[in-house]
Amino acid sequence: MYRVLIVEDSEFVKPALSSAISQLEGYKIIDTVENSVNAETLCLRVPYDLIIMDIQTQDGSSGLKSADAIKKNNPKIKIIIVTFMADFTFIKKAREAGCESFWYKNGNTDELVDIIHRTMAGESVYPDISPVVKIGEVYSNELTQRELEVIKKLADGKSYQEIADELFVSLDTVRQHIKSIYSKTGFHSNVQLIAVCVARKLVLPGY
Repeated sequence: MYRVLIVEDSEFVKPALSSAISQLEGYKIIDTVENSVNAETLCLRVPYDLIIMDIQTQDGSSGLKSADAIKKNNPKIKIIIVTFMADFTFIKKAREAGCESFWYKNGNTDELVDIIHRTMAGESVYPDISPVVKIGEVYSNELTQRELEVIKKLADGKSYQEIADELFVSLDTVRQHIKSIYSKTGFHSNVQLIAVCVARKLVLPGY
């Protein structure tokens, strides 16, 4: 019997996850929590086999950070990260945290069930790309990887010089990237750009 922990704070999604998993033969939901930090504590005393972990949980706690902490203490626990967010960094961060699999919640729960079975059979299941969203006059997949990185850092409150230092490029290069982003999206200010990117979940500051 696989012991399952669900970490999800959405009152809409949580019952759907619980219903899907409770119908699976050989799986038992032991706990359901809304805050990923609480999940870290539970994992110190409960021998879970599988965690279904949302990224943005109650009180702003990060499922990605908690997954990383849990994996360091309990590497045998399998973790499936789930999210609605299109943030392009999440797939990479979930892999870096050691999570076995990743599911976008815009799919149906039958898809999640398939991922659960494959994950527990030893497979790692990840989407090829993050969801594509409209940002001004373009879609997110029309922006370069570097342009997306610049947008993410702007959303995190970084100055142009800080972005240059962190990306190991010149200040002029950062300005050129922002000029290109403006040209593609049709926006004319960082405030407008970031407001739309956050609203469309292309970036999630702090995660």
